[in-house]
Amino acid sequence: MPELRPGDRRRRANARQGSAERGLRVIVADDSALVRAGVSRLLSDKGFDVVAEASDADVLVEQVQLLQPDIVVTDIRMPPTNTDDGLVAAERIRRNQPGIGVLVLSQYVDTHRAMKLLGDRPRSVGYLLKDRISDIDGFIDALRRIAAGESVIDPDVVGQLLQRRRATDELSKLTDREREILALMAEGRSNHAIGRRLFLSSKTVETHVAHIFMKLGLEQTPDDHRRVLAVLAHLRSA
Repeated sequence: MPELRPGDRRRRANARQGSAERGLRVIVADDSALVRAGVSRLLSDKGFDVVAEASDADVLVEQVQLLQPDIVVTDIRMPPTNTDDGLVAAERIRRNQPGIGVLVLSQYVDTHRAMKLLGDRPRSVGYLLKDRISDIDGFIDALRRIAAGESVIDPDVVGQLLQRRRATDELSKLTDREREILALMAEGRSNHAIGRRLFLSSKTVETHVAHIFMKLGLEQTPDDHRRVLAVLAHLRSA
């Protein structure tokens, strides 16, 4: 058998990879023709079989029913209403055709929508920011993993969820009254205004606020922004 040169080995490895991925049939949905064309070209170059493109959510659902792809790549904000039609279509596809993988692309981090997409069946599904497409290897890897039954969540979404979890754990130390006072602090109310709202003396409110700071680990400093930090902890857990 003739010896393979390094270039021959690379070409054979690339051929095997392309052959393996060519069987993955993909539908790309986005209201931007430029984005659709770019993603479709990228996937085709990587050996995926792009069987259709869709410019609105209704067409996407019809194409999925007709063509039965392996994976759907869709934007969230799409016609006909230009709100969350792409996400609604993705949820419908996951509900009616659970064997089809779904990757939702979003312009912004939205932890609520990400968790809604995952639902109680976090398999063959992904939620990524559109910026991740520029990381070609990472984007392709995400599609492979989704096709293999895994879930892929954008690192920024995971970060925000962890931050929210930490904030929730911190607030679990507070009493119901302290949570009530913190919520009013988040509305911008002074201790005096909180006291009038809850029929408490200003001194009592001050004591509760001090306990809130202590339980949240907010020590007094020369540049004291404890009230702001406490409110931020409340907002992160909302």
